[in-house]
Amino acid sequence: MLCHRTRRSLECDLSILLFIGKEYGKADKRWLVSDPTIVSLEVLTVLFDGPLCIILVYAICKKRYYRHWLQIVLSVCELYGGWMTFCPDWLIGSPNLATDNYLYLWLYLIFFNGLWVVVPGLLLYQSWVATRDAFISSGQRSTGGHKSYRSPRVKKAQ
Repeated sequence: MLCHRTRRSLECDLSILLFIGKEYGKADKRWLVSDPTIVSLEVLTVLFDGPLCIILVYAICKKRYYRHWLQIVLSVCELYGGWMTFCPDWLIGSPNLATDNYLYLWLYLIFFNGLWVVVPGLLLYQSWVATRDAFISSGQRSTGGHKSYRSPRVKKAQ
């Protein structure tokens, strides 16, 4: 049993998180030790991405103009973090990944980590559409040429 009735709820929550971490560690051994690549990416995630996520939630709820900029930054950070988590291990033959176990490979490594690629990809597309629509609605049209962007507030000299 993960939680005993006599334990406080925080301890119960932590034991569940530890259980999940240990279980995922069966698929990727680097999560069970202090792997420098994983630790450095997670420190960056906590210190940089965490606060930006809170600001992004605020920007979405309050419909702030900087919402899509933050969404793009965070999505790119997530995609980069995923790449830097797995690419170094792939380059040396995946010694830390349980590629011989069907469950760990397809469910833990491909499906669950694939969500961290699909969701940021969809959010990037959403922000791209919103940014494109903002340019179109401001009178900027794609002509195929290489015109520089002019702010709608700047009038052409006559």
